[in-house]
Amino acid sequence: MTAPLKPTVEPVEAVTTLPLEFDDNALVLQLFGSHHGNLVRIEQKLGVLIDTHGNEVTITGAPETVDAARAVLDGLYGRLAKGLAVGREEVDAALRMAAGDAPGDASRGVDAELVIRTRKRHISPRSPVQAAYIRAIDAFELVFALGPAGTGKTYLAVAKAVEKLINGEVDRIILSRPAVEAGERLGFLPGDMRDKVDPYLRPLYDALYDMMPATQVAKRLESGEIEIAPLAFMRGRTLANAFVILDEAQNTTAVQMKMFLTRLGENSRMIVTGDLSQVDLPRSTRSGLRAAVEILAGIEGGTCVEFTHADVVRHPLVTRIVRAYEEFEARHGSAARYETSGDGDASREE
Repeated sequence: MTAPLKPTVEPVEAVTTLPLEFDDNALVLQLFGSHHGNLVRIEQKLGVLIDTHGNEVTITGAPETVDAARAVLDGLYGRLAKGLAVGREEVDAALRMAAGDAPGDASRGVDAELVIRTRKRHISPRSPVQAAYIRAIDAFELVFALGPAGTGKTYLAVAKAVEKLINGEVDRIILSRPAVEAGERLGFLPGDMRDKVDPYLRPLYDALYDMMPATQVAKRLESGEIEIAPLAFMRGRTLANAFVILDEAQNTTAVQMKMFLTRLGENSRMIVTGDLSQVDLPRSTRSGLRAAVEILAGIEGGTCVEFTHADVVRHPLVTRIVRAYEEFEARHGSAARYETSGDGDASREE
């Protein structure tokens, strides 16, 4: 006699409900957003249900997502309580923090030590790695920041530099980039040498103007408190009492990188940023950034912070683009990443 089959029972996912109450009704309106848009964004991203009644909120969902939603709401409310804005970008940043390896950062999200204060804006980290980066800049004299475009490597470094200059912690800011051709021909650009290299330095100017009024930037550039120059202009100098940033460092040679790093003087900070997947050096030349990170691993006074596509804080499509390129490179290998018949190559480092 055959035993009767037991009916299969699908496991029921645990569901929890968490009530929250906020004190300030005016801040609650900003927290919820226009037509509760901020809450809808949190619901969509975390897969929870959020009901509201006055200044009370009830979150329903799986325990881990409910905890994440609570952390996001607490973090955003904390921003508002400190007079900081909350919009879609801030909501996305809080969601990113909640999804990272440091969930506590989402609810703390607005720690005074992590808010960078400049003349034009206050800037908070928008991912756990950005938070670690800001802490590293405060703690170490030399910081390497590696990762794809859009992760805030240069922007946050310039923001910290401006903050320290305004507070009198350094006497000057020095921003530099290697003027390496990425398929263009520098010699054919019109104008004198300054006209030729300024396009390579434009992202640094843009970041400065985002932090300070244009008149202040112009005044400090004229006085020498802010200096923006190609890497070649750093040779033979000692950079003391300064906040020094080398951007696009993947396009330095090993000799250039050693030259730059040994410019560090007393009471100075040096930040070196770059994306090792975007090297524009000749194929036979190894990136000085890659060599420096390997040679200086574990050196006292220095550290390295690595960003990934998960830390991209530009348009969401940028994250998907970066991820697609990473997957392509993983499938095809680094040596022949972009080579096609007759089309040349986009990244020339082997």
